[in-house]
Amino acid sequence: MENEELQLNHDANLGTNTMPGFGSKDAFELAQRQAMALCKSTLVPKDYQGVNNLGNCLIALDMAYRIGANPMLVMQNLYVVQGRPGWSSTFLIASVNHCGKYTALRYEETGTEGKDDYGVRAWCTEKATGERLNGTWITWAMVQAEGWSKKAGSKWLTMPGQMFKYRAAGFWVRTYAPEISMGLLTAEEVQDITPSKPTQQQSVRWTQKQMDDCKWQVEVIGRVSAEEILEQYPNLVQDQRDIVATFTFQPQGA
Repeated sequence: MENEELQLNHDANLGTNTMPGFGSKDAFELAQRQAMALCKSTLVPKDYQGVNNLGNCLIALDMAYRIGANPMLVMQNLYVVQGRPGWSSTFLIASVNHCGKYTALRYEETGTEGKDDYGVRAWCTEKATGERLNGTWITWAMVQAEGWSKKAGSKWLTMPGQMFKYRAAGFWVRTYAPEISMGLLTAEEVQDITPSKPTQQQSVRWTQKQMDDCKWQVEVIGRVSAEEILEQYPNLVQDQRDIVATFTFQPQGA
């Protein structure tokens, strides 16, 4: 009975003066309980649902408390692109606008829209000093040199105006307020710099006529070898590859 009372008292006091996180045993225990509740919810994004994603919830909670944001808001705006986390650009922009240290982010344009000299930079004013803080110019020349517009499904080709502003805001945050992004890139930046996964070729099965022609090319006239055929057609189904591998040149009279 005494042990049960101690546990109840511990449960009642846990969280009274403790913030969830990794700083202490009690903080971690509280974070685990909150993460468990969140991973069982169907309202959180798929990357956080289920006990197997408890760790993702813990990390999101820790990040939320570090930047003073709502945990659900962090989960809704922290994306995982091919295993790498990144903030939504709109979340970073909103965080700057509401942090109280700066005026709202604004955007300045230069050059001719659609030309290599066209560019956008983000800027705002630091309230404490009145200083204008200019971000990095993002130009078409930079976009092309970095290969951002060459990725499959790139939004730079369909909505360049929005992408320029998102990228300019991301650069501004990392330059003047890295504590807001906690060193993470935006989801759009992660998408642009992460190598695309190679597209798996669909397997091909030859007709009997194609197999006979292949055999004639190898065994009768010796135009190509079986090894060259297999290298040229890597997506040939395995059973036919095994047959082709047996083909060898047989010169007449040998």
